[in-house]
Amino acid sequence: MAALNTTVVGLTGSTVTYTPASGGGDTCETGAGVVLLVKNGDASSHTVTLVTPEVVDGDLAVADRAVTVAAGAERAIPVTGRYRNPSTGRAAITYDAVTSVTVAVLRVPAL
Repeated sequence: MAALNTTVVGLTGSTVTYTPASGGGDTCETGAGVVLLVKNGDASSHTVTLVTPEVVDGDLAVADRAVTVAAGAERAIPVTGRYRNPSTGRAAITYDAVTSVTVAVLRVPAL
């Protein structure tokens, strides 16, 4: 898994730098104002999954968040603290395929 860098968006704006999605998945920061941007340049749709490490009632796993990104489309996916892995402090992201998929992580601070 590759650790994605977070771009903090300043008051005058920021340049978004996309990187190729990793075949083994990626990790990123979590929290308020954090967004995963996914660009799918492929001719097929792809599914991005945010792993939810949370359990309720001691043993009931909360389902992972699966988001479909249509062919040629972009999606912005909030990465809240719900996806924070307690062992790593980061969210784990997987992809059904990474052909022509690029990603970026942005954090917009509260004003």
